[in-house]
Amino acid sequence: MRIRGTLALLALTGLGLTGCSTADQPADSPAAQDEGHTQITISAAASLQRSFDEIAKDFQEEHPQIKVKHISYDGSSTLATQIVEGAPVDVFASADERNMDTVSDAGLAKDPVIFATNTLVIAVPAGNPAHVQSLADLSRVTTVLCAPQVPCGGASQKLLDGAGVQVEPASMEQNVSAVLQKVSAGEADAGLVYRTDVVGDDSVDSIVPDGAQEVVNSYPISVLSTSQFQQQAEAAQQFVDYVLGAEGQEVLVEHGFGNAGAGAEG
Repeated sequence: MRIRGTLALLALTGLGLTGCSTADQPADSPAAQDEGHTQITISAAASLQRSFDEIAKDFQEEHPQIKVKHISYDGSSTLATQIVEGAPVDVFASADERNMDTVSDAGLAKDPVIFATNTLVIAVPAGNPAHVQSLADLSRVTTVLCAPQVPCGGASQKLLDGAGVQVEPASMEQNVSAVLQKVSAGEADAGLVYRTDVVGDDSVDSIVPDGAQEVVNSYPISVLSTSQFQQQAEAAQQFVDYVLGAEGQEVLVEHGFGNAGAGAEG
């Protein structure tokens, strides 16, 4: 039986501060090795934080020779830009295919694979003080959304357009976690976030809007060619395989994600 727990991993916003291998370092350099461990660095969409913290802990317990040195969580567009600009990352997990395509088009992603899906909900502060019931209500209350270039922002606009609803957001955030934080703090009456973001969060309530199942974000994952040393590349592939395997998929489903290849409902 696997031991569950929350992994306290350092979530970096500036990947330039990490100590991962670069092309001019030997494979056995301190950046690539740590007391016999092969180290890998991961960039993952903000909506993956709770599930990937748990997956990384479980993965390291089963692969004690591999150390997940850092997981950087942020909006997928921000992470993609960092990777293309040279951030030393071994695995990229995006909340949409568009930002993975950006990395692939730069020749950096190796055969991305869809590993999960997600849909949107309306998040409101606990107790729903503004009495939000539907997407139409978002036009009359203080609403925060993700910025258009962020996967949750593109999905939000598609959902609102499908419902014929126009919203003037109070702010447009660079990742879905920032939207949820403003709602949970009572700084906004509502926000569109992923259904996975509200699982187990007592500070917010959620409403599944009409049309949500028609707007599905597919999450791809890939080993990156920036992982230039064989040991790191092999370790990175083992992590990807773990995410795609039964144990990784179990964790993702527990956190509300749709199962890879099984549609939005998993």
